[in-house]
Amino acid sequence: MPTVNVNGISLAYEIHGSGKPLVLISGIGYDRWEWHKLAPGLAEYFTVITFDNRGAGETDKPTGPYTAQLLADDTAGLIQALGYERAHVLGHSMGGYIAQALALSHPQRLDRLILASTSFGGPHHIPITPEAMAVLTDVKSDPVTRFNNGLVVSTAPGYATKNPALIEAWLAWRVQNPIDPVAYQAQLAIGLALLAESTCFEGKLKQVTAPTLILFGAHDQVVPPGNAELLAREIPHSTIEILPDAGHFFPIETPEAANAAIIKFLKGQN
Repeated sequence: MPTVNVNGISLAYEIHGSGKPLVLISGIGYDRWEWHKLAPGLAEYFTVITFDNRGAGETDKPTGPYTAQLLADDTAGLIQALGYERAHVLGHSMGGYIAQALALSHPQRLDRLILASTSFGGPHHIPITPEAMAVLTDVKSDPVTRFNNGLVVSTAPGYATKNPALIEAWLAWRVQNPIDPVAYQAQLAIGLALLAESTCFEGKLKQVTAPTLILFGAHDQVVPPGNAELLAREIPHSTIEILPDAGHFFPIETPEAANAAIIKFLKGQN
């Protein structure tokens, strides 16, 4: 796996396809595997760059806590190190926090922006549903049961039951790539640091000049889709797309529908 030294760390990445560069930023606890369903379709139109965030996969895991700004600097450094002046950027969940920080602090590196299944943080965002919170904070069940229950609540209703082979493969990937608790806590600090009104992105996003797509699954219980409208009110040049048959993990649940929305937007068709 190729690596590049940026911002004081060794960062692992992959490049597929050709065309304008598109950087995909993963959510908490996930490496570039998160994009294995989405990236092949996008690579037919773009140079798709997937990478492991600081604290995940084959990238270095220095002591935290981490911040959205720190990982935004990592991402900007990657874009520059790979020889690109600018890139399209898609950030999912925690990756959406990183993408917002990137848009605010490195606008010269950004072409078009996609904020997926994320929020601006702070006291005015719509929080995780109580049902999802109960599942994702369960500490009594065994790890396999916890992970399975987490996938059920993080995907669209009935998805896990209808797709047992994919859920089994998802679980197998996690067993083979267990979360490093220390690195996970370092990444978790990114979202926690944005809970205060003074530190969140609300009130700052009017500075974003990049055309922006806000992309959600209609059944997202982790970051409810009502956050899409809140983000759109803040970001001047933004549009919303809600994927009707998806939950939080739409890059894995409905990659074809997600790719259609992404490609349409990046081609400037909306």
